[in-house]
Amino acid sequence: MSDQPLSISHHYHERTKYYPETLAAKNKVLDWENQPVPYKEYKVGANIDLKPYLKEDPKAFTSEPGKTLWRLSQLLFYSYGLTARMPTLMGSPMYLRAAPSAGGLYPAEVYLVCRGTPSLPTGLYNYQCRTHSLVHFWESEVWYVLQDACYWHTTLGSTDIAIVITAVFSRSAWRYEDRAYRRIFLDTGHILGNIELASAFTDYRPHLIGGFSDETVNDLLYLDSDKEAAIAVIPIADQLNFRQQMPPAPTTLPSLTVLHYPEIPDGQLLNYLHRVTEIEEIQNWDVEVEKYQAKAAKLQQGDKYNFPFCTKVSTVTRPINWAEGSTDGNPLQALENTIIKRRSTRAYNGANLTLDELKAVLDFTYQPQHYTDQGLDGSPDYFDLSLIETFIAVSGVTNLEEGCYYYAPKAQELRQIRFKNFRRELHYLCLGQELGRDAGAVVFHTSDLKAAVKRQGDRAYRYLHMDAGHLGQRMNLAAIYLGLGVSGIGGFFDDQVNEVLGIPTDEAVLYITTLGRPKRS
Repeated sequence: MSDQPLSISHHYHERTKYYPETLAAKNKVLDWENQPVPYKEYKVGANIDLKPYLKEDPKAFTSEPGKTLWRLSQLLFYSYGLTARMPTLMGSPMYLRAAPSAGGLYPAEVYLVCRGTPSLPTGLYNYQCRTHSLVHFWESEVWYVLQDACYWHTTLGSTDIAIVITAVFSRSAWRYEDRAYRRIFLDTGHILGNIELASAFTDYRPHLIGGFSDETVNDLLYLDSDKEAAIAVIPIADQLNFRQQMPPAPTTLPSLTVLHYPEIPDGQLLNYLHRVTEIEEIQNWDVEVEKYQAKAAKLQQGDKYNFPFCTKVSTVTRPINWAEGSTDGNPLQALENTIIKRRSTRAYNGANLTLDELKAVLDFTYQPQHYTDQGLDGSPDYFDLSLIETFIAVSGVTNLEEGCYYYAPKAQELRQIRFKNFRRELHYLCLGQELGRDAGAVVFHTSDLKAAVKRQGDRAYRYLHMDAGHLGQRMNLAAIYLGLGVSGIGGFFDDQVNEVLGIPTDEAVLYITTLGRPKRS
C-alpha cells in the first residue's frame, strides 16, 4: 500500500467501508421513538398553496402568474412531492416521495430563492411537500447575496428563480451513522435526476452549481450549518423567455485537498468531512471554463477501460419510445406518470431480463442525446461524469452470457471481464439482501477517488455521489416504464465487490442498482 497520506474524503471512504468481520458490531438498535422528523416546519411566513395548480391542463390558467405557478407546482411535485401514503407498524404513516431515499429517511430539504417575479415575490421559500405548498419565510432582496455566494455564476445573471437543496444530516445519520454522508448525496442525486426530467415538461432548464461559498448560502437560508447545510444550487432557466435560454456552463469548483487532520472519533466523521470540504476562498468561474471544456472533450473521447481479448456486446438499440406509454402520444406525459408510479422493488422472482430490456435501460441512462426528439434535454448538467465508471454483474439476461461487464458508454458496448454466475456472491456482497441474488443484472457505479480528488479536491466526494444518484434515478425511471423491478443499494462490502467481480482495485464503489423481474405478492 502507498505511503502517501490519504486525503480526508479518501480517509472517510475507507473508514466507512463495510467488512464482513465488523458489520455485526455496527448494527445498532434503532431508537424509533427519537427518529428525526423528515419534514421542516415554519412557524412564520406566508403560505402559497400549489395544489390547485396540479390540474393537468395548464390552459385552465389564463394569467401569466397562474401559468408560472402551474409550471412551478408541476416541477416541485415531480421532483420531490408526495406520491403515496404507506401504513407502518409504528402507527404514523410513511409518505413516499417522487425521489427515492435510503431507508425512507428523506434527508433533503428544497428551497426556492427568488429574484422577484409577477407570480413569486422576491425572497426565500421552503417547499412543504406534505401540503404541496411554499412557505415564504423571508421577503427581502436576496438574489444579490446568492449571486455573490456562487461567485457570480453566469446562469444567475439571467435567471429569476433558483432551487437550493440542503441536507439535514441527522435524518440519515440516525440510522446509517457516519456512512450516511454517502447516502445523503445519492439521495440528492435522485432529486437532481427528477428536476432534470420534470423541467422538460414544464419548459425549464436546470443549471447545476456545485461550487459556492457554503457559509454564505447557509447564512442566506438561516441554517444551523452543524445540523443542515446547502449542498447544491440549481438556477432554473425559463425556456419560454429568450433571455434565459443559455448554453451549459461549468458546474463545479474545487475545494482544498486536506491531507493533515486529527484523529476523528466515530460519529463525528460525517460533520468533519462536510466542514473541511466547504469552499471558503473567493473563486473565479472564468478559470473553470477551460477545465469545463477539457472535461467535455474528455467525455467525447474513448472509454476508460478496453480490456484485451474480452468479449464485446453492442448495446446500440432503438431508444425507448415514451409516447407509447401515454394516452395522447405525448412522451412527456408518460414520463410524468412513470415518476408518480416509481417505487423501489422489494423482491425479485429470479426470472431473466431480456438483452433488449437491459440495452433500453442503459440507453436512456447514458445516451440522453437520443431523446431530444421526445422533448428531453440531450445534454443535461452533471458535475463530472468523466469520473464515473459503470460495471454490470449479469446473472440472468437472456442472450447475454453470465459474468461481469464493463459498460463503455462512448462505444455503446459491454466488455466482459469475468465469466461466471455471481448470484450467490451478489447475495453476500449486498449484505445478504435477496435483491442482489435474485436480480437479473446488478449495476455498479464506481470512481477512482485519487483521480477525482486530484481534479476537484475533497469536494469531489460530493460531486461523485450526486452524479451516481442522478444516473441511478434515470435508470430507475427507465426500468419502471419498461415494467421491470429496480432498487438502489447503498450498503455493501466495498472491497469484496472489486475482488469478487474483477473490478479494478482503483475503482471505489459508489452505488449499486439492481434490475430484475418484480415478485408479485
